[in-house]
Amino acid sequence: MINRCEWCLKDPLYMAYHDEEWGTEPVDENRYFEFLVLESAQAGLSWLTILKKRENYRRAYRGFDPGQVSAFDQEDVRRLMADAGIVRNLRKIEASIAMAGIFLAIQQEFGGFRNYLLTFTEGRIIRNHPRKTQEIPPQTQISRRFSADMKKRGAGFFGPVIAYSYLQAVGIVDDHVVDCFRHRKESNQE
Repeated sequence: MINRCEWCLKDPLYMAYHDEEWGTEPVDENRYFEFLVLESAQAGLSWLTILKKRENYRRAYRGFDPGQVSAFDQEDVRRLMADAGIVRNLRKIEASIAMAGIFLAIQQEFGGFRNYLLTFTEGRIIRNHPRKTQEIPPQTQISRRFSADMKKRGAGFFGPVIAYSYLQAVGIVDDHVVDCFRHRKESNQE
């Protein structure tokens, strides 16, 4: 039997996400943008709801190409609002389009989005060692600073809880519980 973080045991899609992605740094920079859109869409919803809509988001958001998404116009907004495969919330859709421009500007400024993220962690990956899911905080000082900076840049639907979930998703923070097969033993707690 494989030990996993308990939060993912509810659904096979959750388990696959946990086993293959959660806490793993993306190789492709566009994946950082994908998670910005998806985590922002999650606000007020469950992550499983978003995972079930992920393929629809990939289609609707042109493979999460931030260059294409930043050029979306009112016709695209109408198209997205009519798409039952994604979360049809006008403010979230408008925020995701604005996020594409923010993402591109950050890439330009820092030479990559990952480089920007590492400015909040002094250039390191944070490896925590929770014994159970309940020990994982919903937000941290790092996520509060990250959220505040993104808001200053114009990001919507990106509070400190979403920011922390994002940092976990893209592997900047590793919060796999200690008995999970994905837990890394290196110490580096926030």
